[in-house]
Amino acid sequence: MNRREMIKAGLGGAAMTILGGIPAIAKDKKDKRKILVFGAHPDDPETGAGGTICLLAKAGHDVACVYLTRGQASVSFPDRKVAAQTRTREAIEACTVMGARYIFLDQEDGATIVSEKTRADVRELLLKEKPDVVLTHWPIDGHRDHAACGILVNDAWRRLDHCFELYFYEVITGIQSQLFHPTDWVDITSVREQKYKACFCHESQHLEETMRDEHGPMELFRGLECRCHAAEAFAHNTVPGKLV
Repeated sequence: MNRREMIKAGLGGAAMTILGGIPAIAKDKKDKRKILVFGAHPDDPETGAGGTICLLAKAGHDVACVYLTRGQASVSFPDRKVAAQTRTREAIEACTVMGARYIFLDQEDGATIVSEKTRADVRELLLKEKPDVVLTHWPIDGHRDHAACGILVNDAWRRLDHCFELYFYEVITGIQSQLFHPTDWVDITSVREQKYKACFCHESQHLEETMRDEHGPMELFRGLECRCHAAEAFAHNTVPGKLV
């Protein structure tokens, strides 16, 4: 939602759309949308947009989390193979909680790159999936993998002639995401508990402190901006010269 199109999904209001154009209830096939949520690592889509994912899935839309890596570089494990196996399992469990599908690409955690091959990989996936809406990392981010993810998806959006709606989400703004200015807000009050359950599926990452001290306050602040208890914020990328 934007400031003129606030949705009240859980505070008693009539939710008509999510992110300005996705039906809040997919009553039939024509209302159903396909949404892809890109993240550099397992837990990124969940922490950055997990509430919105839950709402979209509950509304009857086809939602998939696309993980560029399998979290191979996690310091919690003795080797990269064990890390990848564990974090893949955790991501699948989280997607089950949110009601989303999961897709894994083959980038390396800690060494995600923007190249002709990785650009082609992302474009090919988007051509295969044909999403209506894509959410991804804000590309100005202190984590290089996050930044690369945002750049790759934005590049594909431009090269595919803006054939889907593109929104960026934030991850710990001020620490990781930088200079993030939202255009749209989603009230996640009604699904915040479900979002946290999904995040906590990533047991190896010990997210309790992160959610309490970083994402939690960010959700409450975004809620203040759009006059609800807790919200997730997004920046809508628009075609230059297009009236919105």
